[in-house]
Amino acid sequence: MIFNSVTYLIFLTLAVILYWLLPLRAGRAMLFGGSLLFYGFWRFEFLPLLLIAAIVDYWCSIEIEKREEPKSRLRFLIFSLTINLGILFYFKYLIFFTDNVVWALNVFGCNIAIPHLDILLPLGISFYTFETISYTVDVYRKHIKAERNFLTYATFLVYFPHLIAGPVLRASEILPQLKTKKPFENEFIITGMKRLLQGLFLKVVLADNIAPLVNEGFALNAGSLSAIDVLTLAFMFGMQIYFDFSAYSHIAIGSAKMMGINFPENFNFPYAAASFREFWKRWHISLSSWIRDYLYLPIMKTKVVSDGSTGIGNVLNDSQPKRNRNVALFLTWSIMGLWHGANWTFIFWGVYHASFVFIERMINKFRKKTATKNWFKLFMSWSIVVPIAMLSWIPFRATNMTIVWEMYSKLFSMKGYTFLGMKENIYIVCALLFGLTTLMYVYKTFISQKVQKSGILSSIINISAYTVMIILVFCFLRPISQFIYFQF
Repeated sequence: MIFNSVTYLIFLTLAVILYWLLPLRAGRAMLFGGSLLFYGFWRFEFLPLLLIAAIVDYWCSIEIEKREEPKSRLRFLIFSLTINLGILFYFKYLIFFTDNVVWALNVFGCNIAIPHLDILLPLGISFYTFETISYTVDVYRKHIKAERNFLTYATFLVYFPHLIAGPVLRASEILPQLKTKKPFENEFIITGMKRLLQGLFLKVVLADNIAPLVNEGFALNAGSLSAIDVLTLAFMFGMQIYFDFSAYSHIAIGSAKMMGINFPENFNFPYAAASFREFWKRWHISLSSWIRDYLYLPIMKTKVVSDGSTGIGNVLNDSQPKRNRNVALFLTWSIMGLWHGANWTFIFWGVYHASFVFIERMINKFRKKTATKNWFKLFMSWSIVVPIAMLSWIPFRATNMTIVWEMYSKLFSMKGYTFLGMKENIYIVCALLFGLTTLMYVYKTFISQKVQKSGILSSIINISAYTVMIILVFCFLRPISQFIYFQF
């Protein structure tokens, strides 16, 4: 069952009605069972993986909390990490690992052959694995208490709006909301439906209609492309994946909101960023913060402490020296790339971003810090950062490194800027979409608040916008296509 289907809309309607009609415990049980049904629509045989993850981390977290002796606590944490990462490794990385080991051995003259491995990747395994890891680690760090009610914890883990592709949630954000039930408010349904509609519009009207153009472009022989073609394809896929993934987040946030449950925002106009650091504060925000708290800072040996209210480790104890900062940067980004996919293209994608973050750090050392914003400098920074960020999507979309190198090489050939190798409409569509995306950011940031103060004008704009979205979603909802991030 996927979000952009009539089946899901019916399922969600029933889930929301039952949740508000049933008492707290029965409603929570309904969410647990309904979430398993939601996942089971894809493959029921992978449901045990979810339950194993839930049982292991539920038990380990309680055992960690019981013990005061550090080594004993650490043993249960390692056991939990071993089970979770072992399952993830088997399903996602075993084929990649064995293929590369065989290749390396063959290079050194050890010619061996292994049987072909046919392993199906379970949907959402990367996302729910990260959530189980963060829960156990937070208990180990004493940021949160271990949840003693198994159904409550399991419901947090399998809750259907975020189960397949995020946002990557922290137990401290969701468990308190599952333990209590807010009084029903019409605003929950209204706000949730708006976010749901926005997500469907981004997915079925924009992302799915960009996809054929992107597929057609990347299907061409890379040698026949011009530098302008490479830039256009990078921008087109950059917008496709943004519309597609932010659509999923909109629908997830809206679905949860209809039940009075708040999810954190996951996107905030990333292509408005004027630096790479800012870009990753705007793109896939939940993953970026997860990587920071559970990978990057521990590699730097920086202690992560709780803020004392939410349990989220966003207050840092800087008493430890920040050694090996650049090593941590490149190692973290390499792992982050590998998290996205078992392919050297994704590892390169991670190193690509790490390289530009590193360059940015070096440049910032020589910049003069001023209290006031220089809009011209911000614009110039934005005009540099956005194309580089867009070009990072080439290894994300290309199937192998040979294609990546060939496409990038076009950018350094003067001849590559003298011709066009694709149909004219793709350049027009690219320019229009990027222009509209930029205008939407300008409207949201600088104009929308002023419009909201004018009640009549605001109502006219909202009614017009949502009417158009409803009509277009109704027209394009029938062809069902999966979300891009399902493969990760």
